[in-house]
Amino acid sequence: MTKFHGTGVAIITPFKADLSVDHDALTNLVNYNIENGTNYIVISGTTGESVTITKHEKQEIIKTIIAANNGRVPLVLGIGGNNTTQVIDEIKATDLSKIDALLSVSPYYSKPTQEGIYQHFKAISEVSPVDIILYNVPGRTSSNMLPETTLRLARDFKNIIAVKEAGNNVHQYLKLLRDKPDDFLVISGDDDLVLGVVLAGGAGVISVLGQALPKQFTTMINLGLEGKAKEAYDIHFKLMDMTSLIFSENNPAGIKALLEVLGLSKSTVRLPLVEATPTLKQSLKSALDTIES
Repeated sequence: MTKFHGTGVAIITPFKADLSVDHDALTNLVNYNIENGTNYIVISGTTGESVTITKHEKQEIIKTIIAANNGRVPLVLGIGGNNTTQVIDEIKATDLSKIDALLSVSPYYSKPTQEGIYQHFKAISEVSPVDIILYNVPGRTSSNMLPETTLRLARDFKNIIAVKEAGNNVHQYLKLLRDKPDDFLVISGDDDLVLGVVLAGGAGVISVLGQALPKQFTTMINLGLEGKAKEAYDIHFKLMDMTSLIFSENNPAGIKALLEVLGLSKSTVRLPLVEATPTLKQSLKSALDTIES
């Protein structure tokens, strides 16, 4: 297994009631995940509310996670955006000595052509001192990075090693898996589809739910990687309702509410997101009781 096979988690940024970053809760969450089988941790992604984190807060979050991790699992850092020059400047200004790879989202809002997406990642590849995981999430970017573009980048740049595919599109996953170079990783960003992707040849997942239920989620992924479909689907079926619930109002409001139920952090989010409703929190408690019974 390479360092990015298995279960990665897109870790939240816990906030206190006053909306400041809760570094103690973040440390506890890192330890909880590593102790329960998580293979690597992704910092400052969508689930980490990266768009409402200041530059200073981001650096402090990185420091906290590096300290808590203490070299135990690989770390991936989110640096991306729709201003290519700004992304490059952030890469150059960031100490990446303890970071194993970057997760860089396909440009959002601007809706570039496929050639524009290619040139964006070409420019990033040429300056990055660490490996790059592309991130395709058209539901948030309003722009789909087609398999042809992803695979062109995979073939042209040695430090572009993987894609986190989160288009919730089975056909697109299968095209990537069929046509990819042997050493290029297809990582699922869809918790509901990941088991099928892994059984078809995917490398694993960067999960939202996995950080709350790392033991169950990692076991499912490992069984999938071993080709043990029936045993893996037994766990998948138990997690299905919870997977739907955490995304039913917003991500990361849902996962933060579940982490609060588990006593790991508060459910506080920053505007324009709002906290999960009491109805959802109760549904999460009921679903958790079913999983744990």
